[in-house]
Amino acid sequence: METMIPAWVDGTLQPVEKLIAHQHGLRHKAVSVFVMAGERILLQQRALEKYHTPGLWANTCCTHPNWNEESARCATRRLHEELGIQALQTKHVGQVEYRAEVGNGLVEHELVEVYVAEASSDLALVPNPQEVLATRWITRSQLLAELKTKPVSFTPWLHIYMNKHSEMIFSKS
Repeated sequence: METMIPAWVDGTLQPVEKLIAHQHGLRHKAVSVFVMAGERILLQQRALEKYHTPGLWANTCCTHPNWNEESARCATRRLHEELGIQALQTKHVGQVEYRAEVGNGLVEHELVEVYVAEASSDLALVPNPQEVLATRWITRSQLLAELKTKPVSFTPWLHIYMNKHSEMIFSKS
């Protein structure tokens, strides 16, 4: 059975299968994490087996909390499950809502809790091949340039985060 995620159905938060939420464009809870080493951001390339946006580059980690799971716990859990990252302190920096078509008739309509974490660039990574094809560190200015020159290489939500929410994500306060 598919993971049950918190989604709004007829104005009420309910457990819904993840694929159904995306097929119907239901507004649902999500978590995004940006791991940084100074000026560099850790990106992941989504595994080719992912049912949407396979092979595209995204921020360090994006996911949906399980029903009744706190977003901070979800962020930590998925860093470990996707990238083998342990013991990083995540900091909640804000909330973002967006709606984006992600291919194959699927829509991400997410209410996202955004987290950042500081790490060293020699952070030990053990990517889960079912989730992650590759990883790389990139500066914010390099990422912005690549988003312009190679836009189809990146997920729609990474474009949204970088174009509309950079100050929230990258402020050092």
